[in-house]
Amino acid sequence: MGDSLRIALLVYRGNPHSGGQGVYTHHLSRQLAALGHHVEVFSGQPYPDLVPEVPLVKVPSLDLYRAEDPFHIPHLREFRSAIDVLEFAIMCTAGFPEPRTFSRRVRRVLNARRDDFDVVHDNQCLGNGILGLLHDGFPIVETLHHPITVDRRLELAQNPWTKRPIRQITLRRWFGFLRMQCRVARQMPRIVTVSESSRRDITRDMGVPYERMSIVPVGVDTDHFRPLPHVDRVPGRIMTTASADVALKGLLPLLEAVAKVRTERHAELVVVGKPRDGSSIPSVIDRLGLEGHVRFVSGVAPDRMVELYNEAEVAVVPSLYEGFSLPAIEAMACGTPLVATTGGALPEVVGPDGRNALTVPPGDPSALAGAIGRVLDEPALRERLGTAGRAHVLDRFTWAEMARQTVEQYRLAIDEQSRGNSCRNSTAISSKSAEGQR
Repeated sequence: MGDSLRIALLVYRGNPHSGGQGVYTHHLSRQLAALGHHVEVFSGQPYPDLVPEVPLVKVPSLDLYRAEDPFHIPHLREFRSAIDVLEFAIMCTAGFPEPRTFSRRVRRVLNARRDDFDVVHDNQCLGNGILGLLHDGFPIVETLHHPITVDRRLELAQNPWTKRPIRQITLRRWFGFLRMQCRVARQMPRIVTVSESSRRDITRDMGVPYERMSIVPVGVDTDHFRPLPHVDRVPGRIMTTASADVALKGLLPLLEAVAKVRTERHAELVVVGKPRDGSSIPSVIDRLGLEGHVRFVSGVAPDRMVELYNEAEVAVVPSLYEGFSLPAIEAMACGTPLVATTGGALPEVVGPDGRNALTVPPGDPSALAGAIGRVLDEPALRERLGTAGRAHVLDRFTWAEMARQTVEQYRLAIDEQSRGNSCRNSTAISSKSAEGQR
């Protein structure tokens, strides 16, 4: 095997406009190709946006959660296999089937191309089929951004039994795939995560041995996310990025903070994302008197995203927990002053309070309002944070460096698999020799 690797990169949903999986897949695959490796992306719907040098292998599902028809009820002609039936059955019982069913489908696809790849890289699917690929003899590197157990814990805390028992039951069923993911993760020989905080939490919540994980921070495209001198800051503009109003992302505390900020100065909030169907967010906006002062935008084009960062006087990451936080480093790369919480890995990402960003405890609207107000009121602070934030990102978080470190993990996984095969072959030969002597 030469220096160039043949890589199968798996992502069970690669939406380029919502969540971090599609962003991670796009940039990692692009940089791997730039390093001279052959990489193919195997994805379920929604499919990622890839550069022309990276082939996309579509692994179609029933696409039950399509944006235009969530919780889609398929026609009989849409069912093509027993896996499709399983997928629909799990959805009908309020579960989330995609990690389980994608892993089974992609195992079939990859086994039909057994000699085409040197290594398989799974992006936090952790379905039974991924464990099957390991047993089939594929060297596997697993990326685990953060334990989804944290998402479940925060969602359940937001919907206590005493107030919303039906919601509790539904949430517990929705997160039912976590038992499978924990079991599979504990058997993965090589796991990459994005921060020391995530590494500790994965060990605590999922039982994965600490020493089996390596840290490879994700990056940002600093040529794309950059200051735009021709774009003027909008006075009072606050921006946040949340793929959905899940408890983890802290949108509720941010709305309360914005309401407090507005009692003393003009302020408006732009949220990149949209509320879920049945969300309490519209009623909260109405209760806080923020109608007309909060705007949601979704499906934002890449160039427009950079403009939104550059239009904001302050970007906010109000998350209760983050395994890393792409929005934090995107904002800093654009030279936009940042206010972030200390939830999860955010202190690792942004650095000490006041150096590159202002930080506050998670879930504290008053502290959040105070930090946002300081940035809005102090032009010199905005200038200093914006300059320091971009310098911090340029020094630490690039996709090119992330890809180089990931390739090191691929080579280690391949070497470990090769040594394991050699040991098994030696044992088998020794056993046959002993039988012959008898």
